[in-house]
Amino acid sequence: MDFPTPLFSFRLCRRYKRFLADMQDDTGNVVTAHCPNPGAMTGLAEPGTLCWLAPAAPGAKLTWGWKLAETPGGMALVDTTLANRIVAEALAARRIPGLPGYTAIRPEARLGDSRIDFCLTTATGPLWLEVKSVTLSRDGWAEFPDTRTERGARHLAALTGAAERGEGAAMVYLLARTDCTRIRIAADIDPAYAAAFARARAAGVAMIGLATAITPQAVTATGPVPVA
Repeated sequence: MDFPTPLFSFRLCRRYKRFLADMQDDTGNVVTAHCPNPGAMTGLAEPGTLCWLAPAAPGAKLTWGWKLAETPGGMALVDTTLANRIVAEALAARRIPGLPGYTAIRPEARLGDSRIDFCLTTATGPLWLEVKSVTLSRDGWAEFPDTRTERGARHLAALTGAAERGEGAAMVYLLARTDCTRIRIAADIDPAYAAAFARARAAGVAMIGLATAITPQAVTATGPVPVA
């Protein structure tokens, strides 16, 4: 996924009200940017962090959008709304391991009371696929979630039900930072999500980790990483 416009570097002053961040450019000018990430952003929202912003579309309330943050060992994708676009490109290019052959890709598909990110048409029926962006890093692991997520647990429950009915079901954990090589569930942050994850895996939901290459020009899915 290429960024449609050039990104510009800023230093983070503060993140507040979840979706707002004050940023300073190299001339000392401070702007307020939209932060498209509802999570805790632990380790990515420290004052002084080098960030990359994109000019907002005409008519937007704020003139900048926060896209990337640099980490001590690499780069992280802040904008969680881009995860589905990255995975959609990888699906179109058949670059996600562990999936059966498929002939069609339908985004935003209804599964019971939930809306699942993708439904793939396979020779044996539908395969439901949900995407989560993983940005938390602790003790050398990338972890999900970084805050409690009842919505995430509902998605796992919907996938579990599909698997129990004999349909295909998969979770893609997009490793949205470049300084980790393995993923695990942060059970201490959200025990309910961890329990739903265990039930889903036991029911046959495929747990797929997908690494990324991240630069100020583009974010691309690169290959598999283990999900513990």
